[in-house]
Amino acid sequence: MKRKVICCICVGCLLLFGCEKRQMPDFPVSEKLGMMNDMLSRIEGRGSSGLTFSDIELTKDLLYDRYTPEDIYPYGDTVRSFKWETMRKCLAFIENMQHDTVRWAVLCNYKNRNQEAPLVHKYVRNEYGRVSDTLGVERYQSVPLYRPSDMEVPERYGRDGSLVYLQGEDGDFFHVIPVTIGGDWFVPRRYVKRLSPDTEFHHVIFVDRKDQNIATMERMGEGKWAVRSMNPATTGVHRPPYAQETPLGMFLLQEKKARMVFLKDGGSATGGYAPYASRFTNGAYVHGVPVNVPQTAMIEYSWSLGTVPRSHMCVRNATSHAKFIFDYMPAEATLVVIIE
Repeated sequence: MKRKVICCICVGCLLLFGCEKRQMPDFPVSEKLGMMNDMLSRIEGRGSSGLTFSDIELTKDLLYDRYTPEDIYPYGDTVRSFKWETMRKCLAFIENMQHDTVRWAVLCNYKNRNQEAPLVHKYVRNEYGRVSDTLGVERYQSVPLYRPSDMEVPERYGRDGSLVYLQGEDGDFFHVIPVTIGGDWFVPRRYVKRLSPDTEFHHVIFVDRKDQNIATMERMGEGKWAVRSMNPATTGVHRPPYAQETPLGMFLLQEKKARMVFLKDGGSATGGYAPYASRFTNGAYVHGVPVNVPQTAMIEYSWSLGTVPRSHMCVRNATSHAKFIFDYMPAEATLVVIIE
């Protein structure tokens, strides 16, 4: 799929990069967008024309139609909605970031399987008692990012599941440009997984932390996307020492588990399982209604879906909707975008 680089990403698309909003210097919004555009233009090495949000056509063609809210719907004494304009801006960016010369890779360190990241130059301990960089990304399950000028000590951490442009190799390091934060960084090879050379992103899952809903999309042609489902969801809550917010940003759907077993808080005993789990960053999955021990049978729906954040980091769904995502959205070719 051949794509040109976008020349102007509207302000609302900055929500796409929400997980990095504390990780870029506090420049004006217009300057941040300019930096992203410049980065994309340098990667492709051509002019900077491309699709804008007004070029994106959304058509409702639901393949899953249970529990579907209206575009705007009541909640308590207010209203909630599906933010179609924000999604269009994000989809324009996704279309424009793809072109023939891209070599895709993803940052990987689930449960520190590829080795605990080294300490960065400056670090703090957050409310959870964990080491993080000064920009808020925890060391645990993250990837060290080194500046070209200092290959001895990392400058910051990159989130597991972050998509990167693979620019080249330098000994034991890959030279990468993370899609949502930009900049030239070097990452030890163990933390980088190359994606298939023919990878294209025709499937996108949008999760709205503020309005607690989820929508899935499928690309039908240039600038044309079909809405495949709309559902209530429940995201993560900031509640130390265990529950954490679902991080804002764009991630790759990395793997699937028919049953994701979880432990009881603070212990090693099995707490239950979450059905039809699709992991996108760290231990965050899109999954169905959790089943707590000693129960074993799946639960289709929960009253808490679409209300307020209450999970540990994951995105809870009706179990049948989680199964739809599990079955229909391909691993390593689907993007999960968390907005608010």
